[in-house]
Amino acid sequence: MRVAYLVSRFPHVTETFIVRELEAVDRDPDIDIELLSLFPTVDPTVHPIARRWTERLWRPSTRESALAVGWWLLRRPLRFAGALATVAAESIRKPGILGRSLVTIPIAAAHARRLQADPVDHVHAHYATYPALAAWICHRLTGVSYSFTVHAHDIFVHQEMLARKVADASFVVAISEYNRRFLEPYGGGSATPVEIVHCGIDPAAFEFRPRVAPATGPVRAACVASLQEYKGHAVLLRALAQGGGDLARLELDLVGDGILRPSLEQLARELGIAGRVRFHGSLTEPDVRAVLAEADIFVLPSIVARDGQMEGLPVALMEALASGLFAVSTRLSGIPELVRDGETGALAEPGDVASLAAALEHAIHDASEARARAGRELVEREFDIAASGRRMAELLQDSVRQPSS
Repeated sequence: MRVAYLVSRFPHVTETFIVRELEAVDRDPDIDIELLSLFPTVDPTVHPIARRWTERLWRPSTRESALAVGWWLLRRPLRFAGALATVAAESIRKPGILGRSLVTIPIAAAHARRLQADPVDHVHAHYATYPALAAWICHRLTGVSYSFTVHAHDIFVHQEMLARKVADASFVVAISEYNRRFLEPYGGGSATPVEIVHCGIDPAAFEFRPRVAPATGPVRAACVASLQEYKGHAVLLRALAQGGGDLARLELDLVGDGILRPSLEQLARELGIAGRVRFHGSLTEPDVRAVLAEADIFVLPSIVARDGQMEGLPVALMEALASGLFAVSTRLSGIPELVRDGETGALAEPGDVASLAAALEHAIHDASEARARAGRELVEREFDIAASGRRMAELLQDSVRQPSS
């Protein structure tokens, strides 16, 4: 069968989980994958695993998108107008979302025209926002079945058209049990099945070395996350500044970039800890593994941002556990399904500086080989991308055997 994967941007440095899934599903000899995107990439850093997929990527030009609108208006005016009216009616209360949706529709029309000329059996989108909207447009215009994976901001920040996208899909994938429960009010678990398929990693790509923090001298903590509000870096810097005891020994490697970098660098200076914090910027996967190999503990201090954005199930935590690191994170979203308090890591309350400082102290004292092995075994058992890829392949093949109505 031929499957079109539809994403917002490709490659995207923080979305290694998508290209890993592409690789895993592509191993199935009965599935051929087409890769489609909506918008141009904004990342100069390209992971080695993504390079071969950039050669297979198709994204329509502005001209192709405009011509596609006219093409559909001539051939299926009622379907196109009906889809446009539905989007407008369900997004009218959020002008920003409506505007971005109206920008997406011509691009989706171009993808639909391509699929009409060179058909695929199914379309799978990553994210419930504009990629799922584009897949829905393709479904309305061509009749091709579709599905989509929900992650984090795409369902937590706004839910415009979410119920309709769920209702018309062949199936929906949730990356965590938390996400599956979140979808229940929007039709999840009724006519449209919601399947849990974890994002995953290849555990074999991460050398396992159980870590125990040194009894004296510096303790190196690694944090791999884009520099955005919901990642909680400001809380982490304030926790480091608490000082005292073993916390004063902690040195921090921050991997990732984003709009908050200047303000976070300024905050580190104001708190007097700039000498203990290294900003590495965006790194390729091999360089990230090198940082993890040098770390004693891992920390991801996730919070709920002011706009409602929060984590889904961070792949960075999977990589840390696979490497043998004791992980510190927060009781938020799907994180406790991976970082199990006292077993594979320590959990703090989101946004609570004192709670995070205590969890970091706990990590310095209580990291052990037994806990490191528990983390590695959990990743191998539940977050192996090979198993997730096989499950996705099964779902995609079933969608053709039992097509969406």
